[in-house]
Amino acid sequence: MTFNALVVDKPGTDRIHASIRQIDESQLPDGDVTVAVEYTTVNYKDGICMGPGMGLVQSYPHVPGIDFAGTVESSEDPRYRPGDKVVLTGWRVGEIRWGGYAQKARVKADMLVPLPEGLTTRTAMAIGTAGLSAMLAVLALEDHGLKPGDGPVLVTGAAGGVGSVAVAILARLGHEVAGVTGRPEQADYIRTLGATRIVPRAELGHATEDLFEAETWAGCIDAVAGSMIGRVLKQMKYGSSVASIGFAGGALMEGAVITPFIVRAVNLLGIDSVMQPFENRQRAWQRLGTDLPMQHLEAMIQPAGLGDLPALGGAILQGKVRGRVVVDVNA
Repeated sequence: MTFNALVVDKPGTDRIHASIRQIDESQLPDGDVTVAVEYTTVNYKDGICMGPGMGLVQSYPHVPGIDFAGTVESSEDPRYRPGDKVVLTGWRVGEIRWGGYAQKARVKADMLVPLPEGLTTRTAMAIGTAGLSAMLAVLALEDHGLKPGDGPVLVTGAAGGVGSVAVAILARLGHEVAGVTGRPEQADYIRTLGATRIVPRAELGHATEDLFEAETWAGCIDAVAGSMIGRVLKQMKYGSSVASIGFAGGALMEGAVITPFIVRAVNLLGIDSVMQPFENRQRAWQRLGTDLPMQHLEAMIQPAGLGDLPALGGAILQGKVRGRVVVDVNA
């Protein structure tokens, strides 16, 4: 049986070529569960896998797509039966293992999570890895003491996939949210998600020689990293936490250790959704089903099909994608 997939390859050169191809089911990797994929998304890593590579893809040909949702078609594991709805995020699917940019996928049962009650496969992918990462960041801040009323919480990259979901969740929980963006045209969109303040990226984008700045933020979810985070750390309140996800803005962090970490006891929390234990993923997905306003989720969605993916991969690397791109692989 054949099906459609977006395949990236290096046909004898270093240049990566992406195209829609017919794949035979026998070519799928080994695994316990075969899933009829319904929806997937476009994430920053997907853009890298379809473009510069940067070592994420270890062998070609390759099917990107770091998350997907669909229906179990066959299973050798008693936890899943044909017809069950499932979600997959993480486990380096779409990087070192074929992922969700195909109408079928075969994975190990441990990689899957049952679709949470109240979500469809489409809304689950509107949340996706980006939304899961945002929820994990919220949980980390809560576990380190953040409560509504403590003060404003900063979200960097607020118009992007992670940032959009983080703003909506924090606002739903009763936090005062400030969203950072370098795109002034997205200010109204960020406000519709619940942000009460828009912070231009330029305000935080230049370093200062001051060791201290005014204690402003009770917490921060950072979806950008790069040099800006050093400036943010100087503005954190005593005992607060920064939950940082990804390196869309680069890995450079400027700043003195003594100011945030020693004098103000700031916690820097790394959030990695790839190898989270099942219990953590299940906890995060259950919270997403209750704490993420569905009307805001719909506002985040940009629909797409398999044929749109090559262009969208480049757009997300250039910071031109707003919210969550939800790909109907059967469209």
